[in-house]
Amino acid sequence: MGCSPSALLEHIHRDSSASHEKVLSNKIPSTVVVNLQTSTKGQSMKTSIHKDSNRSLLHRKSSLALTPEDEILEINRSPLEGRYGNILPPSKSPIKVLLVFPYSDAVGEVFTLAAEKLCFDATLICTDNEALEQFQSKAHDLVIIDTRSVKGIDFGTLCRSIRNTKGSQHTVIVGVVKKQVFEKDEKVIQGHLESGFNRCIAESSNLTNCVNELTMLKHGDIRPHSQHATCQALYAALDKCKDLVVVTDENYKFQYMNRACEKLLGFRQEDTLGKTLQEQLVSDTVQINTMGSSLLRAREWSGSLTLKKKTQDTIVTSCKAVPFASGGRMPTHFVLVFDTNFLDTNALSQPRGSVSSLRRGSAEVRSVGSDYLRRSSLAKLNALPLEAPITKILTLLDQAKDFSPGNAQVVQLLEKIEETLRTSELYTSHAKDDLKMRTDEPVVSDLITALLSKAPQPSQSSSSRRSSNDSAVYRPTKSTFFRAPSIIRDLLDTCLSWEFDIFRLEELSKKRPLQHLGMSLFLHFDVPNTLLCDEKTLFNWLTVMEANYHSDNSYHNSTHAADVMQATAGFLEKERMKSIMDPIDEATSLIAAATHDVDHPGRSSAFLSNSDSVLAILYNDVTVLESHHAALTFKLTLGDDRINIFKNLDREVYKIARHNVIDMILATEMTKHFEHLAKFVNVFCTRETDQPEGEDYFPLSLPENVTLVKRMMIKCSDVSNPTRPLRLCVEWARRIAEEYFQQTDEEKVKGLPVVMPMFDKNTCSIPKSQIGFVDYIINDMFEAWNAFIDMPELLTHMRQNYIRWKEFDEQGHTTLADIKKLQNTVLMSPIFPKPSKND
Repeated sequence: MGCSPSALLEHIHRDSSASHEKVLSNKIPSTVVVNLQTSTKGQSMKTSIHKDSNRSLLHRKSSLALTPEDEILEINRSPLEGRYGNILPPSKSPIKVLLVFPYSDAVGEVFTLAAEKLCFDATLICTDNEALEQFQSKAHDLVIIDTRSVKGIDFGTLCRSIRNTKGSQHTVIVGVVKKQVFEKDEKVIQGHLESGFNRCIAESSNLTNCVNELTMLKHGDIRPHSQHATCQALYAALDKCKDLVVVTDENYKFQYMNRACEKLLGFRQEDTLGKTLQEQLVSDTVQINTMGSSLLRAREWSGSLTLKKKTQDTIVTSCKAVPFASGGRMPTHFVLVFDTNFLDTNALSQPRGSVSSLRRGSAEVRSVGSDYLRRSSLAKLNALPLEAPITKILTLLDQAKDFSPGNAQVVQLLEKIEETLRTSELYTSHAKDDLKMRTDEPVVSDLITALLSKAPQPSQSSSSRRSSNDSAVYRPTKSTFFRAPSIIRDLLDTCLSWEFDIFRLEELSKKRPLQHLGMSLFLHFDVPNTLLCDEKTLFNWLTVMEANYHSDNSYHNSTHAADVMQATAGFLEKERMKSIMDPIDEATSLIAAATHDVDHPGRSSAFLSNSDSVLAILYNDVTVLESHHAALTFKLTLGDDRINIFKNLDREVYKIARHNVIDMILATEMTKHFEHLAKFVNVFCTRETDQPEGEDYFPLSLPENVTLVKRMMIKCSDVSNPTRPLRLCVEWARRIAEEYFQQTDEEKVKGLPVVMPMFDKNTCSIPKSQIGFVDYIINDMFEAWNAFIDMPELLTHMRQNYIRWKEFDEQGHTTLADIKKLQNTVLMSPIFPKPSKND
């Protein structure tokens, strides 16, 4: 597996921005977020860059960071943000200016001429009383008062009088002062500002200077004040809205709450300002994290939230959340609208039925918090373009329980059905325990049992944690067989870091990264002792496996295998994994990762089927590549005693190892992606809140669920590219695109069906392919995986890379050549190869 499965390409390569640019529902006025424009966080800079087509592109004002932590994103707004950002109040034409100059001189005349030149509606007044009357009748947008002399008018009193006039809070008042005052006496300027002036400008008799000053006042002061006025009108409208409306900043701190929210929840707006959403309104961290996963990627989110009232009662309501960026690229505010028609005030206050626990003998109420997590996860799966029947069934069962709150027996039966459906193999047949009691002939019992059951699976507990002392076969000792060059050893010291530079290892090892990284990881996890195998055999095995990867593949080569192995090792280091993985599990996970794509031809299974390849015929067009990878792994391993890493294992342990490796390799087939994800979510998102934190909770006690974890682990390792640091992510995207382009070209030459028509090197947008891949495949899977193993850097990199891909797409960096230019300029790093002469 490399990138997005062909089954989803049509979804991925539609304009991926469409899902992010939905207008707010008619319950949310489209101008609800205009007030957020007044934020002064980072301003964008536009720079014209002329490419071969001489087109202009938006560019950053500084180079991109190599890692998400290096700098804050500051670029021009996306179409979504631009649309909201351009919403302005009705422009006042012409702008009304009141000029108050007690004495006629060149300065007053020039300001009047400048106002006329800009087509302002200017009124020149010489007395303070007349100026106040004029303002009260016309409510000017701009007032310029001559403060150079204290004899003409009392400018301080005039300014305060204007400020006391209704509507004046949106008027800009400017004081004209002498040059020497402006340059030498800050106390005078400070006094003016304290009197109510917005700013002061130095006297000038130069017409150009005055025109420039008025122009800057128009765009820098008058327009923001006008926007603020519109803001107030919108807030007034929201206060009349029946739906609950909340505005927070990017840290979920309250900025605004409408009256409907105050009335229903019992809070006052002043009580909530500055407090976080979790502190005041939504106490469930899981719900906030689920919502934030979309908002932090600049995507709208819809779902259910449990709100906490001031009386400590809780209500469940439907929420629509919209991110907004007032400046820069990252969201700066969130707008949340709660639908009052969806309110369920009794959902949490009344239990859904106190039933006997299926896990314990005591009576207990089902955990609503964990139930919500599973429901929200299933809701995400339901929203995806593909749907699994099991997801439908579980949703229907949840609805049935909601309709039967008073019938404890029905609820108990429905929960028992759900518990059965969460098992990993629904149609694996087992002979009933009392079969022999009902059958007089033992031979019949044996026959029926053999026919109805699968081939016997090795017991995980039989020898998983068995020490090598329990066996009489060869026991290896620590040796000094494997010695890598010092520069490689230094790099391998960081091999368990998620930021590990796999491309640097590829370069240093001369495209043999699997040998070096594989041995380092095998020794770290004590694989020689687990497999009762010496280091030389392990090294020979890695050498042969790496030789059977195609080095001419741009993506599916031994570097990809080494990268997947490194990711698997990183996951195995997490405490949750250590608590459930036996040594044989760790060893076979690393083996499966190293060989999961061995002998990959650089073409998809669909291509092989369409071209009637030998492999497609051999495997009947079913799981072609993955079956080949698993079979070849054991054919090579068992075919030569010098590389047979399993030769010293007894039969039972070997069966465990073989089953683990095959199962994990087959799990990388993407056509079953949503099936594996749905199983994982259903099993591991139901932890009961009253279970002690340190205790392994129920699902992990079942061997089949440990298998689910291993499947999810290798799946995440296989497609971890979007969750790596940006420089690695971009290089992997370039490589997979190059390989897909080659397949498309070959299909066209041979007249075969084009499996991925959007991957045409002349028209494909690489950023859009990555955006779609994250939207449809990566995001939900890695959120579920992170919730299980607690590895937040996965989501951090994923979200930051997602934003960067959107930026690249907006800037027009879409082709292979564009990406390579970025790698050698903005993303310059030793890991990126220099463009060839053909680029």
